[in-house]
Amino acid sequence: MTDQFTVKATYGQVFAVAQFRAVFAGRLLGVMSDTLRAVALAVLVYDRTGSPLLTAVTMTINFLPQAAGGLFLAAMADRFTPRTLISTGYALQCAVGLLLAFGHLPVAASLVLVAGVACLTPVTTGATARVLAEALTGDTYVLGRSLSYIVAVSAQMVGMAAGGTLVVWLGVERTMLVTAGAHLVAAATSRLFLSPARAPRASAPVTGGGSIVRRTLRGNAALVASPGVLKLIMVQCLPAAYLAAAGSLLIPYSAHRGFSPQQTAVLLAATSVGMLIGDVVIGRAFAPATREWLVLPLLLVMGTPSLTLALDLPYPAVAAAYVVTGTGSAYLLGLQRRFLEAVPVELQGQGFALLNTTTMSIQGVGPLVFGVFAEFVPVGVAIALTGVGSVATTLLLREAARPRLVSAEAA
Repeated sequence: MTDQFTVKATYGQVFAVAQFRAVFAGRLLGVMSDTLRAVALAVLVYDRTGSPLLTAVTMTINFLPQAAGGLFLAAMADRFTPRTLISTGYALQCAVGLLLAFGHLPVAASLVLVAGVACLTPVTTGATARVLAEALTGDTYVLGRSLSYIVAVSAQMVGMAAGGTLVVWLGVERTMLVTAGAHLVAAATSRLFLSPARAPRASAPVTGGGSIVRRTLRGNAALVASPGVLKLIMVQCLPAAYLAAAGSLLIPYSAHRGFSPQQTAVLLAATSVGMLIGDVVIGRAFAPATREWLVLPLLLVMGTPSLTLALDLPYPAVAAAYVVTGTGSAYLLGLQRRFLEAVPVELQGQGFALLNTTTMSIQGVGPLVFGVFAEFVPVGVAIALTGVGSVATTLLLREAARPRLVSAEAA
């Protein structure tokens, strides 16, 4: 482990960095607004079409288009200044909110509009990762990445919880205006407080010249070929897909068990509560080297509790299982330093864009696969199968999950 990563940092040191505060504020507003917009649009689509399928598509329309952006546009993250990319991304989201509020668009046009702007998400995510990598050093970078993840989870929780209430109170159009306003504030915050000094990256030998699409394809190929990068992407993304799948089955599981709506709401929040607890405790209580050794145990902690859902456990035990499962997601803390060092510097923005694209794509596929299982086996068994898959995947990727030998890192 390099010397700068051996000294334990604090969350206070992370928030002391002005660039991080700007990224944090923008991400909080942006993710919350995206979630609010998804809820409002889903209500609108269901009112107009009465189609559960189209409504479900509306709730997930932000995910799969990101695969296209990551595969064909991600090189932009290293070709333009982060401030330009991030503020422009939020401004475009603001424009989408205004069009949805005032445009009275057909359902198909609304979905295409949201999907189109979602294609740029990997670009802005890669630009944000560049800011964090350049503004934060050593263990403050690890904790900064953790906080960025926590704020996304928390903002999604708030957006989901507030979305239905706002739609009832304000109506769909005014809720869309709220999302547009929040995106506008995020764009202004990014424009005013992110540093303009970061110049675009010079063309890397691995990407050469040509269009953004060609550079992206060459850059992705170079990233996959870089030692350790692909395995580190897999060990970060695959377990998260099982976690998402287990959460996606909670509503039918609760209905099968006869839990009340209030109990179901608690279960839906339980994993996110566990994530928050795990990240804060592991981040504050353990030194950087220890966090890296905890990756494998935490992955097993994340996958094992779901196995118990094959049994008809009492409600408190079910809630506890989901909280414990969420705490295991703190394994990501132990992988941040290794991934940063594995990605070539000239492809840093694109590397994080590829990581985000893979994560979003796999998280979209996971619930679909285990949702099919739930059509043929009891829902509790389907949830238990997510645990089986998570533990099996962890064991297959255990070499990538383990830290490198101390003797090699200390050299």
